[in-house]
Parts: sequence; structure tokens; C-alpha cells
Amino acid sequence: MKFAVVVFPGSNCDVDCYYAVKYGLNQEVEYVWHQEKDLSKYDVIMLPGGFSYGDYLRAGAIARFSPIMEAVKEAAEKGKYVIGICNGFQILTEAGLLPGTLRKNEGLKFICKTVSIIVENDKTPFTTRLKKGQEISLPIAHGEGNYYVDGQTLEDMKKNDQIVFRYKENVNGSVERIAGVINKEGNVLGMMPHPERAYEPLLGNTDGLYILGSIVDNFIKGGVN
Repeated sequence: MKFAVVVFPGSNCDVDCYYAVKYGLNQEVEYVWHQEKDLSKYDVIMLPGGFSYGDYLRAGAIARFSPIMEAVKEAAEKGKYVIGICNGFQILTEAGLLPGTLRKNEGLKFICKTVSIIVENDKTPFTTRLKKGQEISLPIAHGEGNYYVDGQTLEDMKKNDQIVFRYKENVNGSVERIAGVINKEGNVLGMMPHPERAYEPLLGNTDGLYILGSIVDNFIKGGVN
């Protein structure tokens, strides 16, 4: 099993993702520069947090045009697992791989703390180690994590069980406290909290392994093409 950690200019959580996969999951992982155009040898694609292109224009708005994003789309279409964390989530929405958009936080302040999130869907490849309604703790660090989607799309997402995580409390103004969503096909996840920063007891939290470990479990079961 091989993970790709995509590195954009301004990524700053790429090393966190790499270490979480290599030492937390004991899986093979490589950095992939954003100008690459082929992800065919990888089983799981990770888009890390950070400030791609300095968040100019809007978070993720420029990164979505990076050459590698066509390969990310191809991987998603083939059913491979794609996970975008924080800025990676923003990039996935800008690229149209996930519904909605991420706006500036309510209150316009950068938020950096550990928060409680509630599992809404435990049937995804990213949440099979969890139970619906389970509460876990994960770090957040974002200035544009305020998830917004129009009313009709929100209703469609509910019907399709696309809401995966909610904040226990209103953290940033997100619609219905949404913290993570998945595509209709169920193989592309975007979330603002950072599971890769919670994989090691030395970090004071291992709840991130519920999510990252679920990916490995489902790959082993043959869930990825």
C-alpha cells in the first residue's frame, strides 16, 4: 500500500502527513510535487494542510489549477481514496471534487486549538473504526474553515449521507457545524480537523488513527481499485 502526499507551494502539513503514514500506519509514503501529472502508482492520495500559494485570491483557489489536480481527479474517478485535510479540503472544494466552499471563520480570526467532533457517518472508508455518534478530539488550525453550502445542496448531501463529521460546538460558523464531508461515491473525504496531528501518544492524542487506520483497513479488504 502506497500513499502520496501532494506538496504545493505553501504546504506546511505535508511532513505531518508523511510521518503519520510512515510511523503511525507503518505504510509506504512519498512526497509528490504539485507539478507532477501521474499518480497511478499510488493507492491513497493525501492533500495536506497549509497555505498553498499563500491563500491568495481564496484558500485553494490557485492550487486547484496545479498540474497534479488532473491526476487527483483521475484517481478519484478510478475509486482511489483521496483525503484533503484543512487546505487540502479547501482545494478539493475549489476543484469541484466536493460540494460547498470554505469561507473565512466567523469572527474573522485564525483558530488553533483542539476541538471535539461528532461522527455522522461511520460507513465510509475513512470511518469504519468509528461509530455513528462517537465523539473524538482533533486539532484544528485554520482561518478559512467556515463551511458553506446552499440549502438544496445541503438537503441532497443529507440524503446521500455525505456529512461525515460535525463540530460538537460552533467553532467557525460552518453550516450545521459541518467539519467534514465526502463525495457521493464515498471515496473522497475533505475535513478541516487534522487527524495527522493526532497519531502518537507523545502528541497527547491518537484519535487521528481512527480515521487514518480506517483507510488501511478498507484497502486491505479490497476497497480501492
